[in-house]
Amino acid sequence: MRLIKETSIKFMAQSRLGLYLSGAVIGAGIISLILAGGPLLSIDFKGGTLLAVHFTDPVDVNNIRSAMSVVSIDGQPFDLSKAEIKLFGGTRDISVRIPHMDEEPANFAQRIIAHLRNSFPDKVPEVESDFILSIDKVGPKIGSELSNKAVLAIISALGLILFYISIRFEFNFALSAIAALAHDVFVTLGIFSIMGYEISLPIIAAFLTIVGYSLNDTIVIFDRIRENVKSMKRLTYTQVVDHSINDSLSRTIITSVTTFIVVLILWLFGGEVINLFAFAMMVGVIVGTYSSIFVACPLVVRLHAGK
Repeated sequence: MRLIKETSIKFMAQSRLGLYLSGAVIGAGIISLILAGGPLLSIDFKGGTLLAVHFTDPVDVNNIRSAMSVVSIDGQPFDLSKAEIKLFGGTRDISVRIPHMDEEPANFAQRIIAHLRNSFPDKVPEVESDFILSIDKVGPKIGSELSNKAVLAIISALGLILFYISIRFEFNFALSAIAALAHDVFVTLGIFSIMGYEISLPIIAAFLTIVGYSLNDTIVIFDRIRENVKSMKRLTYTQVVDHSINDSLSRTIITSVTTFIVVLILWLFGGEVINLFAFAMMVGVIVGTYSSIFVACPLVVRLHAGK
């Protein structure tokens, strides 16, 4: 099925505009990361305690924060008002994120939940299991290990992709594909930093999924370039690349639009737990499609001209 037929768009003539656009987005992301002191990491990597509770009536975050200012555990007062407290989905669900403490009391999470139940007796369910939505606790050592493994997973994926494309096509194609994939990850990471969203293990999974999606689109175009170079010897290499992108344009649009619709539905109706993953995927679908055309292909042309 071809949604668009017989196009002759000169994509490479717009490559400089694409360079400026990518540079502006990545630059804004880098500035945001510098000002924020790096990406905002979840407790998966930093360690700490995350609680999510459900009230029977809507609650005010400020009231929760006031109640958390004095939490007495075994006679020892704790001021947890500076913890991250926010609505979790609806107006009756609250999440509390507490950084790791060196001298943390036993059953710390359960004590906090008990404190919240006692502070708002008229707004909590009678059954405790209905009040507790989730309890997550990660130690600082485990968080550090997860951080190292997450970085290693991304680097390993890029390295194996570089090796595969070098064999399947040429080294120039491999460098261009890796540059496009790195572009996608940096853009998504920068947007997350600008939006103030956390990087968690599901987001790392989204990054790897974005890498695979973007690579698939890039490989299709590269394969068409390789075929057209043999059959269109009278055209310049730039013209061959433009022709190859136009040949793949209908397939690219259909794949991107259908995938975007799926992740959009997940983002709208999937709930709080999967919301950020779906958002990362939406960004990835758009950026991955863009980078295959305006990052990978122009770099292939430049590397070919240099060779």
